[in-house]
Amino acid sequence: MVVKIFYIKEMERDDLNFLKDMLYESLHIPQNKPSKEELLSLPNIKKYYVDWGRKGDKALIAYNLEGEKVGAAWYRLFDSENKGYGYVDSNTPELGLAVKKVLRGRGLGFLLMRKIIEHAKNDGFKSISLSVDEENSNAIHVYKKLGFKGYDFDGSSHTMILII
Repeated sequence: MVVKIFYIKEMERDDLNFLKDMLYESLHIPQNKPSKEELLSLPNIKKYYVDWGRKGDKALIAYNLEGEKVGAAWYRLFDSENKGYGYVDSNTPELGLAVKKVLRGRGLGFLLMRKIIEHAKNDGFKSISLSVDEENSNAIHVYKKLGFKGYDFDGSSHTMILII
């Protein structure tokens, strides 16, 4: 018997601060990670949330049974003039994902990924991409399990793509 311990809903307008919290969590910086305020104010990071709600933006929020927000998955379109770290092309949204630290390794990230990929497919996208640090082997394992393939490599960051 499978016990459902999470539920997932589309992001609402008042969830933007939580999405920013999860964006901060998603940034893999193992040592000396700058503060949330400092990191999220950098132009190359701000582009992931400023003017959220534009065409091509989608986010899902995961809740525990007590109604506490515990994770998120999102995607956003970029273009060649404003590329994200996992940029492939202007028709491929870049995916982000984070789960609160205490809940990692319990399958919630995998569930969120499957749901956000399903949404991307239903929204008419043919592919979805992401950027992952080469040292984040747990994440890379999950992405490969979902069917993501290597696309590009820049410094210590892998861009991966999934054809959906």
